[in-house]
Amino acid sequence: MKAAEQVLLRPVISEKTYGLMDRGVYVFEVARDATKVDVRTAVERIFGVRVAKVNTLVRKGKQRRNRRTGVVGRTPTVKRAVVSLAGGDRIDLFEQS
Repeated sequence: MKAAEQVLLRPVISEKTYGLMDRGVYVFEVARDATKVDVRTAVERIFGVRVAKVNTLVRKGKQRRNRRTGVVGRTPTVKRAVVSLAGGDRIDLFEQS
């Protein structure tokens, strides 16, 4: 099992995920070899919340063409985890000090 800091790479912040936060659902970019159990334990350990459900998905990288040179490259393939929290638990991603 990996360390919690190696499993969760970063939170995914977009309009869609920001709307999910009101319902206690958070999206994280995770390590490619992380399992649902790894993600559950990492979120519970780092944020001190109870996780109800974890869904994972792999987003394949898209092909992109450089406008100046014409070279075709790829964006990276990333694995995401959609984490639903139990009860009234919340994660403060934008905490103020």
